[in-house]
Amino acid sequence: MSEMQFWTFLFLILTFGIYITIAWRSRVKETKEFYVASQGVPTIANGAAIAADWMSAASFIGMAGMIAFLGSDGSVYLMGWTGGYVLLAMLLAPYLRKWGKFTVPEFVGDRYDDKVRVVAAICAIIISFTYVVGQMTGGGVVFARFLGLSAEWAVLVAAVVIFFYAVLGGMKGITYTQVAQYVVMIIAYLIPAVAVSQQIGGFPLPQVTYGTILSELDALRVQFGLDEFTEAFVGRDGGQLDVFLVTLSLMLGTAGLPHVIIRFYTTKTVRGARYSAFWALLFISLLYLTAPAVGAFTKLNLLRSADGSTANDLPDWIGPWEEAGYVTLNSEGVIETVSNEVGSGADLIVSNDILVLASPEISGLPAPIIGLMAAGGMAAALSTAAGLMLVISSAVSHDIYFRMIAKEQASEKTQMRVGRLAMAAAVIVAIFAGLNPPAFVAQVVAFAFGLGASTFFPILILGIFWKKANATGAAAGMLTGLLVSGGYMIYTLELFGLQANDHIFGISPEGVGAIGALVNFVVTIVVSNFTRPPSDHVQEMVEEIRYPQARIPSSQ
Repeated sequence: MSEMQFWTFLFLILTFGIYITIAWRSRVKETKEFYVASQGVPTIANGAAIAADWMSAASFIGMAGMIAFLGSDGSVYLMGWTGGYVLLAMLLAPYLRKWGKFTVPEFVGDRYDDKVRVVAAICAIIISFTYVVGQMTGGGVVFARFLGLSAEWAVLVAAVVIFFYAVLGGMKGITYTQVAQYVVMIIAYLIPAVAVSQQIGGFPLPQVTYGTILSELDALRVQFGLDEFTEAFVGRDGGQLDVFLVTLSLMLGTAGLPHVIIRFYTTKTVRGARYSAFWALLFISLLYLTAPAVGAFTKLNLLRSADGSTANDLPDWIGPWEEAGYVTLNSEGVIETVSNEVGSGADLIVSNDILVLASPEISGLPAPIIGLMAAGGMAAALSTAAGLMLVISSAVSHDIYFRMIAKEQASEKTQMRVGRLAMAAAVIVAIFAGLNPPAFVAQVVAFAFGLGASTFFPILILGIFWKKANATGAAAGMLTGLLVSGGYMIYTLELFGLQANDHIFGISPEGVGAIGALVNFVVTIVVSNFTRPPSDHVQEMVEEIRYPQARIPSSQ
């Protein structure tokens, strides 16, 4: 066992031990504890849990890697994912918390009707499965490189750990596990960033050093056949239009993702839901304000190490990642071109997904920091995957089985059993999907955000702020939004054995969610205006829910 593997094993065993201990001590027996932690989570703890739940493998592993290759256009992830929390805090969180239910489909069912609840539950399952593929892929990257496991075993180990503490502790166990995971994640991200900043610029604040290395990075990127890091609207084929649409899609998706929204049901009060969003943004900003620097530092060190290298004189970090399958060398002479696209013909092809995890190795940092980074990557993947599994479980057991099949007659024990079986099935499907991801981690997660934007965001906004939105309009809007976004993603990606097609008007599958959301809004409004309006009772509830401090009618 190498020194790096020793430290990786040590940190993973320690952190996994903490997560499992928390889950065991938080094990639950009632559905309210399982789904919303009895609505008793303190505000700051909920903010940290939200941050961990949301800062998935895409944020920890994928985002800085995308920034490294996309340059300034990679800022779509920063702007979209953080901007969405402003929408969530202002327009949705306090109102949904006041409603006081377990799940997003449950709110949809109460606001519209049970048929729409089923549509919402199906959408929640599709979105969560799409999202969880990225988490399984991220976990596989960590295990494959740092522990030498095959991809199959890597994803399987990650899935077993997730299943154990998600099933055992439910939302209560997941919440406090995510608090611990946030601490691990942010420490693992910031320590290497500070160390590399000191190494490159002689100053330990990455955000300051970042500005001093951009000229050199621009020159090196051009030398290796890439666009300048600071040049706008060249990193995406669709240019300015696609940058705008991806940013908007990520914003609306953030405010419409079920596993994010459900976290606001766990607070003690409506005020706590709003302040949870504030604390979450504060905790998230520690990583997000550092990510551009990490991407730039890693790309600079990567190009520096490749500059003048040949197949017979490679930097030490390339060999292990090449064996793990994330780096491809296509030249026997001097490395003159570098890319992240398989099939590009570049001399050196490096996956986006490894840049953050490989950053300590590329920079020559000691083995303990490399092991800490691996533990942070796993914390990011596990924290979000657990929340997603709970959404899938609640959609199947609570919204479909309990509400629709058992007609609210099932016992607490039966509901818990169905929920855990649904989660087990979800884990099995996620394992197979995680072994064959359709794109890089950050891109796969962006697809989930696009689906959330085109299905949930419009009907939640209209459900709260427009009394005349009805069940027929909501169902038509969700299904149309899902068809537009999901259909375009299938059309432009290599999925289900189909060949990928060119982007229409340069719009990427990551950006189509904004268009799907617009279609959803239009369809819901038009159909609602031409069909029977909601009952007076529902309209009265909508009027009441607009005022977070007011009381919901006793009949509800």
